[in-house]
Amino acid sequence: MNDWRPFLYGGVASMVAESGTFPIDTTKTRLQIQGQIIDQSLTELKYRGMSHAFFRIFKEEGLQSLYSGIAPALLRQASYGTIKIGVYHTLKRALVPDPEDETLSINVLCGVIAGIVSSAAANPTDLLKVRMQVKGREGCGEDMFNAFINIYKQEGLRGLWRGVVPTAQRAATVAGVELPAYDLCKKVIVQSGYLGDTKPTHFLASFLAGLAGAIASTPIDVIKTRMMNQKVLRPQLVMNGGSAAVGKAVYTSSVDCLVQTVRTEGVMALYKGFVPTWVRLGPWNIIFFMTYEQLKKIH
Repeated sequence: MNDWRPFLYGGVASMVAESGTFPIDTTKTRLQIQGQIIDQSLTELKYRGMSHAFFRIFKEEGLQSLYSGIAPALLRQASYGTIKIGVYHTLKRALVPDPEDETLSINVLCGVIAGIVSSAAANPTDLLKVRMQVKGREGCGEDMFNAFINIYKQEGLRGLWRGVVPTAQRAATVAGVELPAYDLCKKVIVQSGYLGDTKPTHFLASFLAGLAGAIASTPIDVIKTRMMNQKVLRPQLVMNGGSAAVGKAVYTSSVDCLVQTVRTEGVMALYKGFVPTWVRLGPWNIIFFMTYEQLKKIH
């Protein structure tokens, strides 16, 4: 019950996985925000797909831009990953002491709760990561601490938790799908007798978990990214020379963002960035779960 290892191993494995897949995440973020109703003067999409976006960012802005936001991303994983995995395994053992008695419904419930708690706590770091990824090269030299302060000064405390609802929804979906999916796939493969509790089993189970997570979470991820990317200045800043257009929210809620996105861009806009999401979640989960499994062997 009081085992601290899932918390530590979850945080370390999350940071390792994030470091290895971050350029793909940056590509996904850029794809998701294009078409967003912020600049009406933009009439055509800048990126035509994942590979085009990746190489265009690299060519025009440099390798550094693909890693813009890596500092808050690692800070996010240090908090989000630590809490998520720790809460998930702690809750499972509290509800079902014997691992053999685990059920899919219990694991899904634990995953959903772990996703909500961890994402809500780590939302400011996730928001800053998105903002820096959108800025690209301009955000590479930005001091992370000062960036937090600037967001607070311009948008208030609420600004740091902008997009927390879709973020929590996405995290609940991802954790509620990926973690139980991995446990289920691993259990089925081990019980089949073909591979046993080995690295190939961990690889296959984590790949399938990543696919399931991408399918379930991409629409929510698009809404979350767009909500986080809009900036709403404090009223007094707008009155004191700020832009009235900037002071007005593009989306009033995650539901409004969903409706506007579908109305102006079609249903498939909710799956913008699906390929890089899947390409990222596949390797991310493989790196994460295989790292986690190896860390578990440390006593």
